[in-house]
Amino acid sequence: MIAYLDNSATTKVCREAVSKMCDCMENNWGNPSSLHIMGINACNILEEARETLAKALGCQKKEIFFTSGGTEANNLAIKGAVSKNRRKGRKIIASSIEHPSVMNVMDMLERDGFEVVRLICDENARVRLEDLEREIDENTILVSLMAVNNEVGSIQPFDKVKSIINKKGSPALLHVDAVQAFGKIPLKPSAMSIDLMTVSSHKIHGPKGAGALYIKDGVRINPVTLGGEQEKQIRPGTEAMPAIAGFGEAIKQLPNINGQLKKMTTLRNDFLLKLEAVEGVCINSTEDALPYIVNISVPGLRSEPMLNLLSDMGVCVSSGSACAKGHKSYVLEALGLDNGRIDSALRISMSRYTTEEELDLFIKGIQTAQKVLRRR
Repeated sequence: MIAYLDNSATTKVCREAVSKMCDCMENNWGNPSSLHIMGINACNILEEARETLAKALGCQKKEIFFTSGGTEANNLAIKGAVSKNRRKGRKIIASSIEHPSVMNVMDMLERDGFEVVRLICDENARVRLEDLEREIDENTILVSLMAVNNEVGSIQPFDKVKSIINKKGSPALLHVDAVQAFGKIPLKPSAMSIDLMTVSSHKIHGPKGAGALYIKDGVRINPVTLGGEQEKQIRPGTEAMPAIAGFGEAIKQLPNINGQLKKMTTLRNDFLLKLEAVEGVCINSTEDALPYIVNISVPGLRSEPMLNLLSDMGVCVSSGSACAKGHKSYVLEALGLDNGRIDSALRISMSRYTTEEELDLFIKGIQTAQKVLRRR
């Protein structure tokens, strides 16, 4: 038995998405920009996927722009917004626990002379709205805040940010990285007054290689790459049709969000009860975090040997963000955890397909690791 508990890194592609992708590669392989029948068929598939995503987000089709994934969409949103609005100000605000595709762009912009404010999070891994209100001013052109943290699952108060921006009379746009949130919590960017929002396919049982950026109607950003007319020149280049088609189909297969959230909360809570009975385990995620993500530590046992032992047992978890490639977690550092907790951290991330048996196998693996590794 394989217990796959690394769904924040990527998810298994659902059968319906695989079938749609195969049809796109075998029967409808035309370029959606071509004017002949094969191109028209491909264009129809492209627009069907766009309509599906727009419906899921409660927005207009024209507000959806496909990309190669969340990283590209985050880069496009931030760089595009700053490039377009740099004459209005030089200040950008983000949290200190953003994904590397946001953090590294902030570092680059800071080197280019922008003032970047990285808000410190509280003990629940959330930014303080009073800190945000204090920092936003007439020189602020962008606030970028993730909806759900990819390592500990904390849910940020992203839906309250725009009202603060408006209250302070700031020209700032609001960008929300919703890669870990899409399909798991209700997201309606227009109703939440979000200007730019990033989503990704392979986090919701769609294929890798597809993502999207929501751009609120009326909001203008500059493209990062130049080319043809695709995606209204915002993201030029021939669309990756099999991946986009699979993305659209994966969206169609999403279960009712509120019902699934309730189910996952029950599964997570039962899992936590069992974990708390295991001596030496510390829970790093808070009770009100997204139930799909649980971050723990086993002080005294380093993450890497635990990961190797668990993998040998058929249990797949991670020590943090897959994009960090084994580097120490700056997210856990930002939360003020000591080195013992950070060096022994494991992230268990679930999907709608996760079973109680998989979680039980993980707990058995931790108990085995405590016996085997402490003897070495």
